[in-house]
Amino acid sequence: MEGNLHRNKGLRWQVPFFFLFSWLYHSVSGQIHYSIVEEMRKDSVIANIAEDLGLDITSLSSRKLQIVSQVSEKYFYVNLGNGNLYVKDRIDRETLCGSAPTCSLILDAMAENPLYFFNIKIEIQDINDNAPVFIHDIITTYKLSDNQYFSLSETTKEDGSSFPELVFEKPLDRETQTIHELILMAFDGGNPVRSGTALMKIIIGDGNDNLPKFTQNVYKVSVNEKRAINSTVILVEATDNDEGTNAQIPYSFSKSSENIHHTGMFTINSTNGEVKTNRAFDFDKIKNFELSVQAKDGGGLLAHAKVLIEVIDDNDNAPEIIVTSLTSSIPEDSEPGTVIAVIRVHDQDSGENGEVDCQIGENVPFELIPSSNRFYKIVTTKPMDREKILKYNITVVATDRGSPPLSSRRSIILEISDTNDNPPVFLKITYVPYVSENNLPGASIYSVKASDPDAGHNAKIIYSIYNAKAEDLPLSTYLSINMETGVLYAQRGSKSPTTSFSTSLYPPMDPRVLSMYSDGTLTLPYPYNFCVTLDSADNDFTIVPPNENVPVENLIDTDDSGLGSENSKEPLAKKSTEQWTTVI
Repeated sequence: MEGNLHRNKGLRWQVPFFFLFSWLYHSVSGQIHYSIVEEMRKDSVIANIAEDLGLDITSLSSRKLQIVSQVSEKYFYVNLGNGNLYVKDRIDRETLCGSAPTCSLILDAMAENPLYFFNIKIEIQDINDNAPVFIHDIITTYKLSDNQYFSLSETTKEDGSSFPELVFEKPLDRETQTIHELILMAFDGGNPVRSGTALMKIIIGDGNDNLPKFTQNVYKVSVNEKRAINSTVILVEATDNDEGTNAQIPYSFSKSSENIHHTGMFTINSTNGEVKTNRAFDFDKIKNFELSVQAKDGGGLLAHAKVLIEVIDDNDNAPEIIVTSLTSSIPEDSEPGTVIAVIRVHDQDSGENGEVDCQIGENVPFELIPSSNRFYKIVTTKPMDREKILKYNITVVATDRGSPPLSSRRSIILEISDTNDNPPVFLKITYVPYVSENNLPGASIYSVKASDPDAGHNAKIIYSIYNAKAEDLPLSTYLSINMETGVLYAQRGSKSPTTSFSTSLYPPMDPRVLSMYSDGTLTLPYPYNFCVTLDSADNDFTIVPPNENVPVENLIDTDDSGLGSENSKEPLAKKSTEQWTTVI
């Protein structure tokens, strides 16, 4: 069955503007035309669209090749492993297109990275899979059994189908023959030809020698799809030159009007020929109706006329916004032009009622760029700042051009993820603590604090002390600092009467910054001064590890012979509103 396929590769490329188009939109479009027969088996191969489009089969999954049109994806699917387009469900041409001379399905497909849109037009060819049946099926030829009184006349409708009319060939003699039985045969145009038959019984009435006649052979009328139920659509009229009951003409719909589209949609007054609506119109489903009305006099003679009803579209469908691709989070340092979403808009109305304008809210760093086939991209217009705005609620508004216009909205939430774009900052540039004589080795003597507006791992701060010297000894013999909390500890007890030194603290660093310096040093853009005064009379220095079990607020000076003797019973540190300050 795959051998019957006809491929027409119709890719259309705008070569002179390719590079400009790619720079602006990062997307291309194309179209392929295939032809298949109806009733193909499920999972039959139609074609390899990856090959026909020049796509790399190994990249189909990563590029998310997919069919995005809702109607067509019911009947077809793409295998991302081999690039083949397959039949997904039974395709019945008569169900899809009725008796239309051509029948096609349009697939909208999309691939990402880079963004690529294309159309696949699949033409459905008819096979002879239906036997002719009276009333509903398409019949090409009628034949009447041999007789001397009647013949057939075929009337062709606009869609190419026909229905027969029985015509008298010579006057009838009721007294000679009251009933005529005829066999009507119908043949379709298939190969092999199929046929059906119907038995007709014709009862001859007396004296009714005039046929009814409509005032027009074809009646045309246009109605708005919002026309109320039970409202008049048109009035048909027929006359008969006979008299009495033979001149009484009831109106009705002929059997040729009874199909799935027309059944129950209209009523006709049998007395005056008034055609009314019986159900609401839906322009999106049926745009035109063709009715066959008949006038039958009291003797059984018939006249036929066509009623062509055109439904005028009313703007009764709001546009639909479909998000086909979405990025829920982007880093705050993303380059302008980063694609965060791809959307498609669709309106079931026709004409201007189906034309849609799409836009996003103002005062947001995003832009809506139209692509092809009513696809749009939402891209960034400038870098983000997570410290100012954590997330954006982007509202997409689609408005049609009907009167009055209808619109719909769709919200897209975009989270901004953090990048390490802010250095840590001390709360003060200069700290001046004082340490009493005979301080306990390992005691907490001060606390510094820094902050970082970044988030998560980027906001973690590491404290350290510049490797300076005091009294020709490394500063680390006097002080240490908790790298996580910023608490300073005395490493020795004091011996000299008064010792002062100053040093610089490293700017607090998060682990990502620190990892950039393997030797653990960093050139300071500005100093953080730290001045320490030691006072002692009798204690030698002792090198000890930090004693974190001695909190700052509980250290007590028990020797009142040196500095701070007047306040020897006061805690060494108190917490103010600005900083931790050592009290002597």
